[in-house]
Amino acid sequence: MNLPSRHHIRPRFRPGRILATPAALDALESAAIPALHLLMRHVCGDWGELGDADRQQNELALESGARLLSSYLIRDDKHVWVITEADRSTSTLLLPEEY
Repeated sequence: MNLPSRHHIRPRFRPGRILATPAALDALESAAIPALHLLMRHVCGDWGELGDADRQQNELALESGARLLSSYLIRDDKHVWVITEADRSTSTLLLPEEY
């Protein structure tokens, strides 16, 4: 079952300090995708390639103040994650294998 898309134009939360691993930046550069593009999708509630349970968890996290996770397919089977900490102090772009 797919949940309806709830993409918003305006940011739904503050991302805090923006961090990125060198590997994530290299992967984004190779795919010609600006890191800011993924970050904006994340803060607007476009969680990318997540299953229904993870999408629901993010929606609950917006209310409860828990950690937020997005996963974006950038090429073939390569993903970049964006994780915002529960206290909203930082958002980090990284590869799944770096978690």
